[in-house]
Amino acid sequence: MKRRDFVQYAGMGAGALLMPSMLLGNDIPTEALLQPGMDVMVKKQMADVALNTARANGATYADARIGRYLNQYVFTREDKVQNVVNTESFGVGIRVIANGTWGFSSTNNVTEDGIKKATEQAVAIAKANSKIQKEPVVLAPVQSHGEVSWKTPIQKDFKEVPISEKVDLLLSANAAAMNNGANFVNSALFMVNEQKYFASTEGSYIDQDVHRIWPTFTVTAIDRGAGKFKTRQAMSAPMGMGYEYMDGLDSEKLAGPAGLKLYRNSYDIVEDATVAAQQAKEKLTAKSVDAGKYDLVLEPNHLGLTIHESVGHPLELDRVLGYEANYAGTSFATLDKWKAGDFKYGSDVVNLVADKTQVGSLGAVGYDDEGVKTKKWDLVRNGVLKNYQAIRDQVHMIGQDESHGCCYAQSWDDVQFQRMPNVSLEPGTEKYGIEDMIKDVEKGIYIAGRGSYSIDQQRYNFQFGGTVFYEIKDGKIVGMLDDVAYQSNTQEFWNSCVKICDENDYRLFGSFFDGKGQPSQVSAVSHGSSTARFKDVNVINTGRNI
Repeated sequence: MKRRDFVQYAGMGAGALLMPSMLLGNDIPTEALLQPGMDVMVKKQMADVALNTARANGATYADARIGRYLNQYVFTREDKVQNVVNTESFGVGIRVIANGTWGFSSTNNVTEDGIKKATEQAVAIAKANSKIQKEPVVLAPVQSHGEVSWKTPIQKDFKEVPISEKVDLLLSANAAAMNNGANFVNSALFMVNEQKYFASTEGSYIDQDVHRIWPTFTVTAIDRGAGKFKTRQAMSAPMGMGYEYMDGLDSEKLAGPAGLKLYRNSYDIVEDATVAAQQAKEKLTAKSVDAGKYDLVLEPNHLGLTIHESVGHPLELDRVLGYEANYAGTSFATLDKWKAGDFKYGSDVVNLVADKTQVGSLGAVGYDDEGVKTKKWDLVRNGVLKNYQAIRDQVHMIGQDESHGCCYAQSWDDVQFQRMPNVSLEPGTEKYGIEDMIKDVEKGIYIAGRGSYSIDQQRYNFQFGGTVFYEIKDGKIVGMLDDVAYQSNTQEFWNSCVKICDENDYRLFGSFFDGKGQPSQVSAVSHGSSTARFKDVNVINTGRNI
């Protein structure tokens, strides 16, 4: 699997073959997705078996997560369906503390005997770990929630929408692209439903029903005479919504510069594919950028990836402490910078927040996988580093006594650990739109959509590309550019942020398969922002043709 996000794949049809097996589970008929899962009262009984067994075997803490994970993926290419994948995975994971250390075990035998054996194994693992781990686990206190539930507020459950309707929509998008000049097009629709039940010895019994969706495509246009090809990826954002996201309501569209169609809370894949084909053709003859310093106007679908890599990951506390170094290292944002209280992560207009409650976001849940009620908190306020992302066994390391509620496991058979919440740039407070921003730029580049990127092991020095680029001269867009990438370091880049559009331009970007850990796990996370301007950023030419 690609390091960060499946959107990097040129061939979406092959995506199912590249996914980790733990995401796919067992292939099942479509109608099986509609079958009800285990009754919530039975889940409580099964969870109590784990909790009581853990106590009886000497555990001082235990939690049990019973999970049913349903996935549906549809892949097409041009006028053909390449694959439809339906999967279901069901089981229970038990985590305990015994002799001051963690132990974890899991089983797909969700019976009293199966759960009892798995719990005994988890306790035995914890006791074995305690022989080499001398510093005991310290858990921040958490409220006992009793029996509660939470559900993604959806209008259409993807499981109830016929496969034929989904296929027709993707093929219509493909046809629109081909009719507007595309030579090839791959499209895909990823849909996920996590039915999760959490119980702990601290008295919480939490039932959650989480939904996510991601439509995407890649359009390719070819100039056979010149031996060139160009691609344009979808401007969609994966969302924590139901199938209603695919309705493409007119009221949810935002006007973008240079003919771009921008979307918020709903998505018109046929319209986007039409524009994508036209822009892919335009890229074949676009002017190659002149390297140099430019003001960058970055739209949310693009800026979200930069936020993800240069803010989201470096402010994960386990990376800061050096406990986590897989998938591109640790962090430059060390504790001494935070303790100083005045470290300028960005300019005064930069306010970056973590939020697990944002409606429609990929990371939105009512409670995390430790039973902590989710919340919103500051990471950077007025440009100054204020906090990190931390879970129950970490926050005491930064002198705090409350988990941030950002613990997650990708499945019932994986142990939960600290994962990135939604990390977003707050919009500007004055009325200010994209048109206003472009008018204020003398020499700049407008960048929309995601592209290639690279960032170092400390999440500091980086380079980002994009999907489409437009040159700005004297307050006007004058034409498309190509071969554009910008280079900076995290602190320099965010301190160059001089203006942010208001909330009317606010949109979400998302990473549907964000990797972390070893063994690797994936999670889904959103990043919101309005279009923002960055002053005098170094732009390079990636085409090597000037």
